Amino acid sequence: MAETQKSSSAAHAKNHDNKRKRDDADKQSQGATSAANKKQKPLGNKHDKKNKKDNNAGKGGKENAKRPAGTPKQQNHDEAFDESIGKMDGQLLADHFLQKAKRHNKDLSAVELGDMSIPVNAFFDTTSFQGPRTLAKLPEYLKECDRSKGSDIGVASEEKGSPHTLVVAAAGLRAADIVRALRPLQSKDATIAKLFAKHIKIDEAKQFLERAHTNIGVGTPQRIIDLLEAGSLKTKDLKRIVVDGSHIDQKKRGIFDMKEMYFPLLKLLTRPEFCERYGSKEQELKVLVY
Repeated sequence: MAETQKSSSAAHAKNHDNKRKRDDADKQSQGATSAANKKQKPLGNKHDKKNKKDNNAGKGGKENAKRPAGTPKQQNHDEAFDESIGKMDGQLLADHFLQKAKRHNKDLSAVELGDMSIPVNAFFDTTSFQGPRTLAKLPEYLKECDRSKGSDIGVASEEKGSPHTLVVAAAGLRAADIVRALRPLQSKDATIAKLFAKHIKIDEAKQFLERAHTNIGVGTPQRIIDLLEAGSLKTKDLKRIVVDGSHIDQKKRGIFDMKEMYFPLLKLLTRPEFCERYGSKEQELKVLVY
């Protein structure tokens, strides 16, 4: 009886030791697995970050591939332009001007539209000019469209305040940019006139025209009209009126899209002294749309 109890106690102790060993082995196995997971986790995060970085670099790479080297992501809005304008001949331009007038004021009568119409023979066809119609190309454009092939562009009239070219822009800031672009055509004997209201009072513009020989005048429609009516701006030697028609501003608008600028432009171009010279052989005056 005693031997049986002793044998049973020994077996129980042996089973207990075996269970303890198994528990210890399981704990060691779980510890090893946990440690392995901890070691692998940073590697996984690093790999994810690398993939994310590579993906972002890939997107940037595509963007950079589209942009020329050294070009900023944000393009200069001042250089945006409507390519369709340069493809219009005289007939298309006459229709374009009329359609824009109808769009801005649908209540205009047929008679009123007729008074605002610019005849086809007023326009000088510039579709042969192949360059982009940007500020940098404007001097080249004027030279190419001049019958003297540019030799007279830098020459001013003997009469003060009497330019041979007027450039009409939609806003004062744009007009100032045009003045800077045309400086290569300026000399001490032929000054480019600033005919816009941006920081320039009308009395100052009048005084400048009364004392300066100018080859090119750059301004906004209403200021040019005011100077014409004041008699300070002369038109005896005027050969061309250049409308800055292709330019698109930051709000994606051109001079044809601004009602407050477009009707003064029409009023300027349809002045009686201009209309009688459109198509004339003696004192021919042409409208160019850049």
